[in-house]
Amino acid sequence: MIRFEQVAKVYPDGTTAVDDLSFEVAEGELVTLVGPSGCGKTTTMLMVNRLTEPTSGRVLVGGEDVAQTDPVKLRRRIGYVIQQTGLFPHRTVLDNTATVPVLLGWKKARARERAAELLELVGLDPGVYGRRYPAQLSGGQRQRVGVARALAADPPVLLMDEPFGAVDPVVRERLQSEFLHLQATVRKTVLLVTHDIEEAVRMGDRMAVYGQGHIEQFDTPAAVLGAPATAAVARFVGADRGLKRLSVTAIEPDDLEEPPVARPAEPTAVASRRLREEDARWAVVLGEDGDLRGWVSADDLARAGGEGVVGDLARRMEAWVPVGAPLKQAFGEMLQHDAGWVAVLDGSRFLGVLTPSKLHEALRRSVDADARGVGRGEVSFDSVADA
Repeated sequence: MIRFEQVAKVYPDGTTAVDDLSFEVAEGELVTLVGPSGCGKTTTMLMVNRLTEPTSGRVLVGGEDVAQTDPVKLRRRIGYVIQQTGLFPHRTVLDNTATVPVLLGWKKARARERAAELLELVGLDPGVYGRRYPAQLSGGQRQRVGVARALAADPPVLLMDEPFGAVDPVVRERLQSEFLHLQATVRKTVLLVTHDIEEAVRMGDRMAVYGQGHIEQFDTPAAVLGAPATAAVARFVGADRGLKRLSVTAIEPDDLEEPPVARPAEPTAVASRRLREEDARWAVVLGEDGDLRGWVSADDLARAGGEGVVGDLARRMEAWVPVGAPLKQAFGEMLQHDAGWVAVLDGSRFLGVLTPSKLHEALRRSVDADARGVGRGEVSFDSVADA
């Protein structure tokens, strides 16, 4: 959808902003451009909608050379979100959101109807917020309006320049989550500029890590964190890149252990005897359909003295995550609940537990798989627990 072909930008004073850029962004892909200030990432993005003109090379959108396209018409079919949103202070939220459709000649009623749909999509009730002015909104709400306005004419391409940088960390994380959810629905082709490596890793399907005026590495976040292509990339992503990689490594069924299982209607004496025989300290409690009902400890079963059934003693499972969640989320659950393991579910169906040793093993396997260009299931090694 977006292609750069040997693009360079050199200013009249001889300063080279970017040099020999060649990369491609697939349709529906979100690519983050990340690097230190002054590295050329914003210049790269602005050449897509011709707010900056390249000195040489070509930028193509949908196979069309943007240099051969009327810049005004080009910009009206490319969404653009900036850090301070750029909302018109004298216009209502609804009218701000309808700006581009109106410029494209839509009837006012249709433009406002589309604006209301988009406000609803970004979590702002148009009946509540549509008549307000930007000054009456919080920073996070203004940023949502900026995203809605950029999407109003249903552009195939969306450019985002530090879109969440002007809000506090809590709001920023929430806006990132909301945008990822939105992107899963609308599937726009997105270039997102950021200086924050954490944001680049979390948001991008792929990421371009810049040196001075050029791209040092263009790959998936997991690959960049697992195998930095250059020393400059390694320095930029940081010595804690292993921890950052937790956020982009998904939990897979092969990562899990299968603990002892007890049933709610099972006599406590039977369950207690089985845990002693297996030298196990606890068991998960599962219904007949495999749904998770909680867990029970060997000590609780022993104290029951053979009275009652397991369901009477089952405790609520506080530490759990869905399969496919990032390892970082599982690690956070362990810390929050002071738990030695986390249950992994597919809906309500129990798949297994992730322990600290299995989490570490999953991370190592993911890194090795990327380095060798194979799937995680093809990587095996001896773990510390097996030694």
